[in-house]
Amino acid sequence: KGFRGNCRCNSLRPCVMRSLRERKEDGSAQRRLARELRQRLKLIVKKESVCRTENEVKLLSQWPSIVNDIEHGMELFQRTKRRRLEVVDEPEVIDRKSRLLAEALRQSKFVAVYTGAGISTAAAIPDYRGPNGIWSKLSQGKEVCSVDLTKAVPTFTHMCLAKMVQEGLVSHIVSQNCDGLHVRSCLDRSSLSEVHGNMYTEVCSSCDRLYFRLFDVTEQTSLYRHDTGRTCTDCGSALRDTIVHFGEKGCLEQPLNWQGAMDAASRADTIVCLGSSLKVLRSYRCLWGMERVKRLRPKLYIVNLQYTPKDSVSTVKINAHCDTVLRIVAEELSLDIPSYKRSSDPLYGLAEDVKSDEKDTVSDKHIPSIDSPLPSEVNRFETEDTVLVKEEKSSDLDTWNGMDSSAATESTLDGGLQMSVSRKPLPGWFGKGVKKGVKRRHVVKS
Repeated sequence: KGFRGNCRCNSLRPCVMRSLRERKEDGSAQRRLARELRQRLKLIVKKESVCRTENEVKLLSQWPSIVNDIEHGMELFQRTKRRRLEVVDEPEVIDRKSRLLAEALRQSKFVAVYTGAGISTAAAIPDYRGPNGIWSKLSQGKEVCSVDLTKAVPTFTHMCLAKMVQEGLVSHIVSQNCDGLHVRSCLDRSSLSEVHGNMYTEVCSSCDRLYFRLFDVTEQTSLYRHDTGRTCTDCGSALRDTIVHFGEKGCLEQPLNWQGAMDAASRADTIVCLGSSLKVLRSYRCLWGMERVKRLRPKLYIVNLQYTPKDSVSTVKINAHCDTVLRIVAEELSLDIPSYKRSSDPLYGLAEDVKSDEKDTVSDKHIPSIDSPLPSEVNRFETEDTVLVKEEKSSDLDTWNGMDSSAATESTLDGGLQMSVSRKPLPGWFGKGVKKGVKRRHVVKS
């Protein structure tokens, strides 16, 4: 039934459709004019006040709400830009704050340590959200490097944390890293929660038996695809990796050990965060004692070069490299930190061989044999010189920064790690997680 009877329905329909079309066109025109006005006002706001003409000043006064919105947006952009910068405190400030951290470790009854990618940069493993981090480069539409992580060895921070656990100064470590370096530093596995998995472990999908390997088990796996192509020796079920990609929810008991992490957080009176932006961990309320009243929550000590969302509630924030801080802490606590030795690496004893008919599923990326020499000594524990590559000595950093990356194919980082640049998707877990919002470069063909 039409408008007041069927007789007028057909005659009114063209008029209604024409009216809707005209209103739609008018709305599009108004939105276009609004965009053009906003763009013009934005260009004026960016100018210095002394450089604005009389007409431009008059135009700004006519649209105060839009101008305020533009200025607020510019302020937020500059704040975000500042937070991405890596800042290093003065040496005397680092020394003073590090000794405060040492005293807190000495006085605390239960210490939980949360570690991120920043503790592994001294092992020539790039981080994620730093200026040259994996996700930072992907979000800018730049190419990233595939690094052979099996060549990396535990840093001074890894060895120091293992010693602190052994001495009873640290009770539990919650790691977001998948590089397996905590296990390789002789850290007691019962005191470790690898909440994002371990690249050297795979688990049975049925009986939950955990297998350690001497190669990267994630070579053929990716987001939502975790089967490694091997089977359990006990029940014959498929094996899967233990990696928790960005956007996934970890449900494995080991090596994630979420129960151990939550128990530690509930008992901790001090939490130390090392080399983490905390942008992921902050969402886990169970790790921060939020169920307690404010005065009973654990004291928070943060060591990171960049801003973290927990800076405002921290007891002490140290802008420095993790190795630098822990060297001072170890000296203050009179700890003798051992150097890493392959002969003491527990992974060689924990690892199991794959079945003879599954040799073709084994990755080419193997941990060097136990009698192999360590990576060349390029101050592996001097963190100021071993962040990814020495800028003044290596041209590989230019490749990592996206300069002339199309010509680069493979090179060797200081310390023996292999780095390759490719336009193809990276295999395994490293470098995955940023798919939405990745900028694409538009190339104009001549």
